[in-house]
This record gives sequence, C-alpha cells and structure tokens, in this order.
Amino acid sequence: MEERQALKAITVLFRASQSIQDMVKQEVAAYGLNPTEFSVLELLYHKGDQPIQMIGKNVLLSSGSMTYIVDRLEAKGYLQRKACPSDRRVTYAALTETGTDLMNHIFPAHARRIDELFDGLDLDDTITQLKTVGKRAEASNFFN
Repeated sequence: MEERQALKAITVLFRASQSIQDMVKQEVAAYGLNPTEFSVLELLYHKGDQPIQMIGKNVLLSSGSMTYIVDRLEAKGYLQRKACPSDRRVTYAALTETGTDLMNHIFPAHARRIDELFDGLDLDDTITQLKTVGKRAEASNFFN
C-alpha cells in the first residue's frame, strides 16, 4: 500500500470512529447515559452477570473508572452488585429489572442504527482487515 494511502486510511478510520462515537453519545444521552455506561449495560444485557473486574477489561476501563461507572449505574437503579458465593473477593454486576427493561427498550433501535451504518459493506472483510491493522499496531513495539 502506498504510504499516503495508509495515512489517508488512518485519518478516515479516526474520523469514522469519532462520528460513530458522537452518534452513540447523542443517542444514549437521551436516556441519561453516557457511552461507557451504555457499554456496560450492553455487556450485561448480552452476557449476563459479570465480575466487575472483567467488565473493565471488556469495555477498556481502569478498575477505578469501573467502580465509578458501576456506582453510577447502581444509583440509577440499572444494576446491582452481587457477591460471588464461592469467592468473597469477587463481586458481580447484574442488571436489575429496570436495567433490563431499559435495554429491551433502547437496544433494538440502537442495533438497527448500527446495521444501517454498515449496510452494503462486506463486514467479514472489514472486520478481518481492521483486526490485522490492530494486531500490527500492537506488535509494532514502537516505544521499545
């Protein structure tokens, strides 16, 4: 790939990512959520109860930030903490009925909007290419 094309691809990728993030931010703000809160609710909605430590890894948050987000969602009544019966060191986050009702209401429309964004694209190829770029970036050892 020509160098200038690669630089253009990065610029286009960053702009597309920012536009998608802005869309999601605006969409979830209508429900009093920020994108990170929505990501946590979406994870719990699809995967069920999760150890709080694992949620942070899945939505790319530090443990301190994760505690803050879980506190906020708990205060809003969308999730609850549950102790692990077999390991007292582990605490799970679980959607409440209110949280499930919220996601039942907003997720289908969100999924439709995301589908519309990618309509007509070869997603298998796009996903494979993006993963390749991401893996190359991780392996680049730029700072070593």
